[in-house]
Amino acid sequence: MIEQIIQFFYYLLFFITPLIMSKSTSELFEFNKMLFIYSSTAVITFLWLLKMILNKKIILKKTALDIPIIIFLISQLVSTIFSIDRHVSLFGYYGRFNGGLFSLVSYLLLYYAFVSNEINIKKTLKVILSSSIFVILWAIPGHFGHDLTCWLFAGKFNNSCWDNATLAFRPELRAFSTLGQPNWLGAYLAAVFFIGVYFLIKNKANTKYLILNTLYLFLNFSMILFTRSRSAILSVVVGLILFTGYYLFFIKSNFKRVLIILLLITIVPILFFKTGEDKIDKYLSISNIKNLFDHSQSKQISLKIKNVSPSSSINDQTSNNITESFDIRKIVWEGAWNLAKKYPLFGTGVETFAYSYNFVRPLEHNLTSEWDYVYNKAHNEYFNFLATTGFVGLSSYLIFIGVFTVYIIKKIRYQKSKIKTVDQKSKNLKSLSLDLNFDILTLSLFCGWLTILITNFFGFSTTTTQLLFYLIPAFVITRESQDEDEIKYGKINLYQWLAILLIAISTMYVTFSIIIYYQADVNYSYGLKYSKVNDQQKAASYFEKALKMRQEPVYIDRFSSSLAYLSAVASLQKQTELSKQIANLADSYNRKTVLDYPKNVFFWKTRAKNMYYFFQITDQENELLQGIQALKVAQTLSPTDPKIPYTLSLYTSMLFDLSKDNNDKQKWEKSSLDYIDIVIKLKSNYREGYLMKGQLLKKYGYTLEAKKIFEYMLKNFDAKDAEALKELQSF
Repeated sequence: MIEQIIQFFYYLLFFITPLIMSKSTSELFEFNKMLFIYSSTAVITFLWLLKMILNKKIILKKTALDIPIIIFLISQLVSTIFSIDRHVSLFGYYGRFNGGLFSLVSYLLLYYAFVSNEINIKKTLKVILSSSIFVILWAIPGHFGHDLTCWLFAGKFNNSCWDNATLAFRPELRAFSTLGQPNWLGAYLAAVFFIGVYFLIKNKANTKYLILNTLYLFLNFSMILFTRSRSAILSVVVGLILFTGYYLFFIKSNFKRVLIILLLITIVPILFFKTGEDKIDKYLSISNIKNLFDHSQSKQISLKIKNVSPSSSINDQTSNNITESFDIRKIVWEGAWNLAKKYPLFGTGVETFAYSYNFVRPLEHNLTSEWDYVYNKAHNEYFNFLATTGFVGLSSYLIFIGVFTVYIIKKIRYQKSKIKTVDQKSKNLKSLSLDLNFDILTLSLFCGWLTILITNFFGFSTTTTQLLFYLIPAFVITRESQDEDEIKYGKINLYQWLAILLIAISTMYVTFSIIIYYQADVNYSYGLKYSKVNDQQKAASYFEKALKMRQEPVYIDRFSSSLAYLSAVASLQKQTELSKQIANLADSYNRKTVLDYPKNVFFWKTRAKNMYYFFQITDQENELLQGIQALKVAQTLSPTDPKIPYTLSLYTSMLFDLSKDNNDKQKWEKSSLDYIDIVIKLKSNYREGYLMKGQLLKKYGYTLEAKKIFEYMLKNFDAKDAEALKELQSF
């Protein structure tokens, strides 16, 4: 019964994880998936330990990946110990969640529990396939303007519930289904695609199953095209080249039939739905392909394609100012490399990229359309490991990948030599491949696993792909392990009962902690929603509820910010004593975050903002001076962030107004102008920076220079800029 329950929970894990999401949490997708993985790991580990206790024996299978896993785990542990933010290194960046040390331990526990217990691999793969079908079907209506998630969460059977500010949340242009983002969906489906290929080859003799599997692969690849994820498309192409190449040289059985089916599965969807790449799609129209042979019409055709290419819908509907994603990635990768040089051994700490990237953020990032985005990942799993866990961490990760790859290659070489040996006695290679019972499943699983390596190069791992990354090797290795330990259960003694009680209490504690984590995040989510509409009183009450459940640094930071705002409001309402009490509470929470996490630039920014609210209460320059001090710390942590000197310029100009001494006035005047010059040097196309510079020059009496700034704005930014025009008219 224990074996069956463990197996059931693995089925549940693979089926539900890609589908689970909730509108009540601060992050709809990854947070809920991660908590479900934690819960499943806790239950499976409990059952596995229970089995050991009842059997009075350690049930832990040795595998070919044991040494790489130990090396990798130690590297992550050491990186966490020396992390700039241990909390983040343990739990993961709040908003991404996957990737922290606890998540890694969960995946490795799931790996060893799988290889050490009797799990039906074929049924597990069918469960994975079944779940992916629901994921695909869920995404289809959104492509046609009727997103099911909007219907479920907002009661609107359209796409209006998503923020149209980014292509990542426009399901009519890029599908993301229950995974959260188009690239995440593409990476998941690319890996599962090859599980579908396995069942296609396995059932190729059965017409009914052949049709069903072909239909599934058609839908799968079509949905990958709907995501417009270039890395996912590339990974499938590479995987298919490897699969068909091996099939051609070593299997050969019904190769033409298999090749035709695989070509139809991929080429037909591409012709219908295109790839999203104009350079490729302009050649994919059947009429254009035909006309390309007519050289006399080539120029006309080229113009026609350029104007009406269906694949250009994404690019045409976005601003010309949007920086190409790969260009941004290259800048972020440069930053990751600089971090690795600065922290070469163990990096800045597991999953700390959101904070440490600011240390070395390239100046070129300020000229991109995503200059003020928080980059919590390096958008390349390998660079991410390099930056956050150093060369030791990346090397151990690559060793894990390399050892498993070598394991597969050795298996392939063994199969090849076996075929040659038997081939000397028989010329019927077709029957030979059947007699040898070639492990086509291993090849399919490896191709699926390979797609994750490719998509991770252009992105980063998520919960669904991480499950497959760590469990696909378990699938392959388990199939190779033929020896089964005999399980004997006898009478349970007192020590066994005590052990069972201990692991039961531990499991209940972990499960209860996960539930509390979820409830705390729900309150935090409500706090964020009220904060967005500036109802800080309700926001603060929900942040406080979240904090009572869980001491999460981001909760403390948000609570502090809301309290600071409320203290200023209370002061305006002449509630002086209440205002002071709230301000003191806000300051105490803020001091805690900057003392506990001094490398977190966002907490220092919160402190600077809080000090501005406190200044509204006291009207004392000391508050602004403390804000400036916080901003200077933030500036050392993030030297290329133009918003920091912008705020410094604002604060010093306010001190100019407060000062009565001429020397002080001159000092603050010079500081404010120096800081605004730094802003423009950091971001030469910063419209707000030029506006403030013009206003400051006007304020300090530099009329001619101020007019030149406003004229420059009208010429280089917007000829109808209302604020610039108003400023010019005021002279």
